[in-house]
Amino acid sequence: MIIRKWSAVALSALFAALMTGFLSTSAVADQSESETEEGPPPRVELVLDVSGSMRERDMSGGQSRIAAAQQSFNEVIDAVPEEVHLGIRTLGAGNPGDDREVGCQDSQQLYPVGQVDRTEARTAVATLRPTTGFTPIGLALRGADEDLGEGPGTRRIVLITDGEDSCGDPDPCVVARELAASGTNLVVDTLGLTLDDAVREQLSCIAEATGGTYTAVQDTDQLTDRLNQLVRRADLPVENPTAVEGAERCEDAPQLGVGVYNDRAEFGQHRFYRVPLTAGQELRASVSVAADRPVDPDYGVLLRAVDEESQELVRGTGAGSGRTDVISTGLRYPLPETEDDEDTEDDRASRVVCLELSSSFSAPDAVERAPGLPVELTVDVVSAPDEPSDLAAFGLARGWVPLLLLTGVGLVVGLAWGLLVRLGIVMGRA
Repeated sequence: MIIRKWSAVALSALFAALMTGFLSTSAVADQSESETEEGPPPRVELVLDVSGSMRERDMSGGQSRIAAAQQSFNEVIDAVPEEVHLGIRTLGAGNPGDDREVGCQDSQQLYPVGQVDRTEARTAVATLRPTTGFTPIGLALRGADEDLGEGPGTRRIVLITDGEDSCGDPDPCVVARELAASGTNLVVDTLGLTLDDAVREQLSCIAEATGGTYTAVQDTDQLTDRLNQLVRRADLPVENPTAVEGAERCEDAPQLGVGVYNDRAEFGQHRFYRVPLTAGQELRASVSVAADRPVDPDYGVLLRAVDEESQELVRGTGAGSGRTDVISTGLRYPLPETEDDEDTEDDRASRVVCLELSSSFSAPDAVERAPGLPVELTVDVVSAPDEPSDLAAFGLARGWVPLLLLTGVGLVVGLAWGLLVRLGIVMGRA
């Protein structure tokens, strides 16, 4: 009996040990899997102008611009989420002289991008003192892009300045377009501490080129609130479009599936993309082209679906008048099933549809042509409608039936009203 009891105890202990090990291993595996699924942390770098004009005391309460920025930075540092990696870069802070060549290379990283040590970050911010330096915004943007590193995940730059770039080379708008074209999913938000029109135009240009925002602030609380919003926004999940490069001919075009894609199209260029369809499917595609630089008025965008012999299948409604920064259009093309098609998908008829994008953008000679204008293309493939009435009929889709009814009713009412008027005239004469 004693032996049996000890055997039972031993088996129970062994079972418990195995279960403990299994659960521990599972927990570690689950934790590792969870960490893997979470992906890389979002990265944000604050880029601050520390040139001499930041001494101006025109913020709320008579506070200087640099003091307001330092106060806001400290509050952002205290509130930054643990999962966000934050860094700080300055421009115009280290060159007290008037040497333009040296001053236009003046941009340093003040605090490296990573998990924030609040004490170290606040200490670094406290050391900032405005100098008589220049404002190399384009150079600082390139430096911030390098600071954030490569790879997947959210990457955001927040630029805070009270003036426009004073160096000119590299041009900050050109740099912003280059960064947007690099396919690294970088967003640049800009905050202007003055209401100067030239500053607003340049900061808006930088933000729009990368899908960011521009905000004018002249109040410390407003600056703090906006910075906190932008830093927290970096932690929101974002579905980034897939970079693709369209071809100049249908046969050389990349093949696309369902998804969102971005590309660049030069002025006057035709871009082709291939989408395979099976009988019983309908292609739905839309495209948006952004005018991220000064362009001539009265421009438009056209999206067509053509076959491999360049014969037009359908075209989207031409869009554009030059009154907005983003022009969008779209189309639908169904490939219906025929009686000869079998039930199995492998036996159904199929074809390749080429999407052709063209535009009528032009610009003055002084405007940079490269990189091309940003393009966002959305492709979806759904089941084709079963009934012809689901498709466009006479160019009006299902709306033609109520339109005919309204036309008939209007005709009857018009005739009745005309008869009543004539009857009234006759009776009046009588």
